[in-house]
Amino acid sequence: MEIRNIAIIAHVDHGKTTLTDALMRQTGAAVEGITMDSNNIEKERGITIYSKNTSIEYKGTKINIVDTPGHADFGSEVERVLRSIDSVLLIVDAQEGPMPQTRFVLKKSLELGIKPIVVLNKIDKPAADAARAEEQVLELFLELGASDEQADFTTVYAIGRDGIAARTLEDMPNNGGSSRDLTPLLDVILEEVPSAATPEKIAAPLRIQAFNLGYDNFLGRLAIARIYEGTVKGTQNVFVKKPASQSASGEIETRSGKLTKLFTFKGLERVDVPEAQAGDIVLIAGLPDIYIGETIVGDQTTEALPAIAIDDPTITVNFLVNNSPFAGREGKYVTSRQLREYLERELEVNVGLKVDFVSPDAFKVSGRGELHIAILLENMRRNGYEVQVSQPQVIIKEEAGQKLEPFEEVTIDTPSEFQGTIIERLGTRGFVLQNLTQNDNQVRLLLEGPTRGLLGYRNQFVIDTKGEGILSSRVIGFKPYAGEIKKRQVGSMISMAPGKALGYALWGLQERGTLYITPATEVYEGMVIGNTSKGEEMMVNPTKGKNLTNVRSSGNDEAINLFPPFTLTIERGLEIMAEDEYLEITPESVRLRKQYLNESERVKARNKAAGK
Repeated sequence: MEIRNIAIIAHVDHGKTTLTDALMRQTGAAVEGITMDSNNIEKERGITIYSKNTSIEYKGTKINIVDTPGHADFGSEVERVLRSIDSVLLIVDAQEGPMPQTRFVLKKSLELGIKPIVVLNKIDKPAADAARAEEQVLELFLELGASDEQADFTTVYAIGRDGIAARTLEDMPNNGGSSRDLTPLLDVILEEVPSAATPEKIAAPLRIQAFNLGYDNFLGRLAIARIYEGTVKGTQNVFVKKPASQSASGEIETRSGKLTKLFTFKGLERVDVPEAQAGDIVLIAGLPDIYIGETIVGDQTTEALPAIAIDDPTITVNFLVNNSPFAGREGKYVTSRQLREYLERELEVNVGLKVDFVSPDAFKVSGRGELHIAILLENMRRNGYEVQVSQPQVIIKEEAGQKLEPFEEVTIDTPSEFQGTIIERLGTRGFVLQNLTQNDNQVRLLLEGPTRGLLGYRNQFVIDTKGEGILSSRVIGFKPYAGEIKKRQVGSMISMAPGKALGYALWGLQERGTLYITPATEVYEGMVIGNTSKGEEMMVNPTKGKNLTNVRSSGNDEAINLFPPFTLTIERGLEIMAEDEYLEITPESVRLRKQYLNESERVKARNKAAGK
């Protein structure tokens, strides 16, 4: 059978997964209601976090499809997948045009010599402008140094939600055309994507590279891998070659192993097969210590494939054992040994993550962004872990005596009335406006600045644009340190007493700032229950009740009207926390607390830091 291998890449929410689901339904690989977003967090948030593969059959050809995440924080998922495929479907929203992650994923695919197929999706949107979007895509190709062949891309127009595609706009149903399904897109894939299985590759010595990992309760660790050359049998002796960049010795290391099971994909299901040939994407069992990027060969003398290169992390967070007064109440796994074991397992599959096990009770975790760290923490709490984390800090490098920090390119779409506020706020955070384009009442701002300036801004952005703005960013590399940035304009409202918060006490406090808790919430000394709008730290007693007397007066009883609290989530907590605070995360709760719970201890720590 002919084989084609493609990945679907795009900016977040441009319709990758929806289009993949529609392709599976049309070819009979899945039924209505089955989706690639199988993870609970993905279903809740409506975004793809982990790359997944499926396969469909069309006109006697097997098409392996890898669906990739669209958020920049999960770029490492995209980087390793691109090595395993032969072409990409670049999905672009016909209204929004190319966005930051579009640039990131396209740059990676062009560097690997891949010729993309461009799919202009959501052309039924009222403000969609397919001609403008296509022109912007071409400009992006040329800007990223695409070859003449790559820039001569094929464009397909689609409405992924309805499962309709066409080669020209005139063929779309909304223009009176005859297209009613995704057949034109499938035909383009067969025409444009090179065959992955050629006689020369099948006859060559066996070479397989793992680009993802899975786990089965009966089979143990599984490797999702591309067979580049040769034929592999379900039970055969092999050699595994670890790249020099991953080995402790700095040289390629070889070890032996034996495969026990071999699977290929049919839709979202895995099918047990006796053997598979070059070009296919398979699931391999029997290698309990296989890692992403390692090469599996049949002959010890066969050369290993190049290692999969991943961009460096940009932010770091300290993970610590939870030692708050409420520690151990909700979590099943609370010790440093259990945290270490979880992070070690995570490192095997999360290649964009780095962990420095600096001490028995503290682990320095580096990731690609706040969302990357937040999803890791969300998975931990859902698995019964308790942990507390410090404020995210950017990773500072030093090269040739110069201090460097990560910079980001930010793209903002917003109604024009808010552009002044946005430019002013980001200007104080070290960002410089690069470009401004206006389309009716909407403006698109392009700014560049340090990642430090973006930490903690997204929540303020939602307030400044009244929820009507869209902010996207991508890391553009390390640049000279941008100097001091003034960000935090609010202070902390700190509980000075343990107990249950009372409505009467919170009613008196809500005018001083924004509360994070509701009445009847249990608090402890040193817990941050809200922020103060004037920027000072304030010790408060949220457990204080109303003084009662036996004298009744009509003027004494006032109605207590409480504003809805600012509910803490992991992402919000990481954004708003101060440098001397911890975010306490348990299976049921997210709390903000001071590192030193007692006020006198906090004063001593401040004096020590100031050198007094």
